[in-house]
Formats: sequence, C-alpha cells, structure tokens
Amino acid sequence: MPSKAVKLFYHTKKIYVNKKRKQEQAANKFTFIDLFAGIGGFHIAMHHLGGKCVFASEIDKFARITYEHNYKKWSPEIFENGDFNQDITDPRLDYNSIPNFDVLCAGFPCQPFSHAGLKKGFGDTRGTLFFNIEEIVRQKLRAAKKQNDVTLVPRVLFLENVKGLKNHDKGRTFATIKAKLEELGYEVRAEVLNSKHFGVPQNRERIFIVAWHKQLVKAQDFNFPWGIDKKDSPIFDKEERDKLCKPVSVGDILLDDDELTKLESESGRTYTISERLWAGHLRRRKEHGEKGNGFGYSLFKDDSPYTSTISARYYKDGSEILIDQSLSNKRPRKLHPIEAARLQGYPVDVKNKKERFEIPVSDVQAYKQFGNSVSVPVIEALAKEIINQLLK
Repeated sequence: MPSKAVKLFYHTKKIYVNKKRKQEQAANKFTFIDLFAGIGGFHIAMHHLGGKCVFASEIDKFARITYEHNYKKWSPEIFENGDFNQDITDPRLDYNSIPNFDVLCAGFPCQPFSHAGLKKGFGDTRGTLFFNIEEIVRQKLRAAKKQNDVTLVPRVLFLENVKGLKNHDKGRTFATIKAKLEELGYEVRAEVLNSKHFGVPQNRERIFIVAWHKQLVKAQDFNFPWGIDKKDSPIFDKEERDKLCKPVSVGDILLDDDELTKLESESGRTYTISERLWAGHLRRRKEHGEKGNGFGYSLFKDDSPYTSTISARYYKDGSEILIDQSLSNKRPRKLHPIEAARLQGYPVDVKNKKERFEIPVSDVQAYKQFGNSVSVPVIEALAKEIINQLLK
C-alpha cells in the first residue's frame, strides 16, 4: 500500500502539468513509447489516434529497417535524437534518458519466469524482458518523486503477449507480472481477444494487459471491447460479440488474379508452392491422420471466414495458411506479403503515401515481421478505449 506521504504527493501534484507537457498536449493527445516495437503495430494505431511517439526500441536489424522506413515521416525526432534504441537491455542505456511519456506500449517476449526465479526466488523478474519494462517505469516514478513532478509518472501501460501467458507456469508468470505492476502503483486488467472479431479474417488470440496508475487515473475498471461492429464501433457485450462483430472473409485480404500475376511477373517468382512441397504437405497430413491428430497444412478459400494464426515461421513452408487454387487447376499458394500485411491490418492500400505502410524488406523478412506483429485493428480499438476511459 502506498504511504500517506506518497498519496499526499500525488494528490497535491496531479493538478499541475509542466510547460513542456502542456505544449506536447496542445499538439498531441498523448505521448507514448514503443518497446519491443517490431514493425510498429502499436505505433500506427497510437499515431492515428493523435499520439506522439517519443522513444522506440527494437533489436532485430530487419525490423528496424521496416520501422524507420515507415515512421520517420511521422516521428523524425526519435531517429534524429537517438531515441530509436537497438537493445533495451543494454546496461549502458540510462532509462532516465528516455523522454517522458503518458503511455508505455510493449508487445514483450515471454520467457519462463520460473527459470529466472530459481536462484533469486519466484517473483523476481530479473533475467526476463518484462524486467526492463518494470525498471523503466520504476525509474520514472523515482524521478517524479525526486523532482516533485507528477507529470513524469507514466499514466497507462499497454502490453500484449501470447494467449498462453495467463496460464503459463500454472499461472505464476502472469501473477508475477500483475504483482509487480501493482507494487508500482498500477491497477491491472487483462483479457484474451481475437483478431477475427476486429475486422481482419485471422483467428489470432492474444492477451492484452491494460494498467493505469491509481493515483493519477481515477478509473475503477477498464471496459475491454470484445470486437468491433460494421460501423467500427466497439462491442462491449461478450455475449453479443459473435452476432454483432464486423463480417469478414479471407477474400477480403486476397489479391485478385491479375494483381497477383503482375506482382509475380515483376518479381520473377511464384507464390504457388512446388510439387515437392505440396507432396510433403499431403504426406504429413496423411501421417498425422493415421496417428489420430489434426496436424498438417491448412487450406483456405475466398469464402473462408478466417485463416489460422500467421506465425514468424510462415516463410518456411506456409503450411498454416495456404490459399486454394483448385478452380484454376493449380497447387495451393502462399500469401503474398501484401496479403500478410492486410491480414494484420496494416494500411498497405492507402493511396496517401504519408499514411501508407510499405514493405522495404525481402519476402522472408516480411513474413517473419508480420507473423511476429500485433494486429493493428485490435490495438487501435483498445487504444481508443484507453483514451476515452483512462486519459480524458
């Protein structure tokens, strides 16, 4: 429990906003940082809602290429001022040098906390990447107290991870995360949401964690949207979600035959899988069937309601999402990277170049990047509610 002195500090200081923050808020609704940023699914959503990115971090060199290519036009300062960090775990990085922010965004990797805790005792997050999130917030809180400036306190933490995080290690991993955030003064809520309910035809379940500082944000709860309807409005009734959510089908994200043919001609490659690979898929499907399990490739048509979850390994054989071409007497094909981008809700079709997402890397890297990404429409729907419920 916070001490009386800490409570008094936040109570007396929360009504004041320093001159710099006022200037930022005049131009933007809020500021955010983008940790474990990948190719910026959080960045797109937050930018579209009036957010300003003041710091980002991504270690993969190819993802960094895609990130800078797309967001230098929106957030030139982070690239010019050295605020596009390569390794958030680098001991030479002073977390106090990270610009102040309202919202911390992170699709952080999940490592087993139990292994890190063998020597230090369970409940210690050192040795995991969540520790870096925790430490950034902790240092901002220390700076706020030292400088007697409540505007340095991050108001909201917005995190994403795999669905299994909630039950990982018999629930102890999530319990540790929740306890650490509560220790820092945050109220924590989490739900598992599915991309297929947010306007993209992909069966992708992920856990989303929203936490707000209890002394700065007086919300009693956070109402998660379970999907969006035909008008892109949030659906808050889980029981009504399947009936009301925006209808989608795999055909929504597919290139038409002429577009695909043109792209294949320009690149000198085909996305139709080889005879050898197709034979391997058929053989493995048969072997798995004989063993009584359902493993094997997954085939989809235009009218399929959604695909399987695209993964970072999609570039290897495309087995989780193959597009049926039997009507054209062809073997199945893999998704084109443009289709993979659409499947994750990236704005690759926007005519305005300043708003359009572009793919500056090879197909292999693009598949890895989209497979590792968040689904943009889910992030945007949640971010809207964070603004409405927690930041106003």
